[in-house]
Amino acid sequence: MGDRWHVEVDRSVCFGSGMCVNHAGDAFHLDSARQSRPTTEDRDAGEHVLAAAEGCPVEALTLTLAGSGEVVFPPED
Repeated sequence: MGDRWHVEVDRSVCFGSGMCVNHAGDAFHLDSARQSRPTTEDRDAGEHVLAAAEGCPVEALTLTLAGSGEVVFPPED
């Protein structure tokens, strides 16, 4: 069994570019306010979800290991 990620969107900075949906349409959607929402908060780890987080122009996406809370993205300095 592989890692599971907890996916969060900081809606205070999300401006609805849609890059997350372009990278991982199964993991994100834009709501009626054109802000990103994860389709599910916990999901199997996947390169497309990481690409969505990395591609967000305002770094509104956070990925942590489900259960432990260890940060996957954004990397801690």
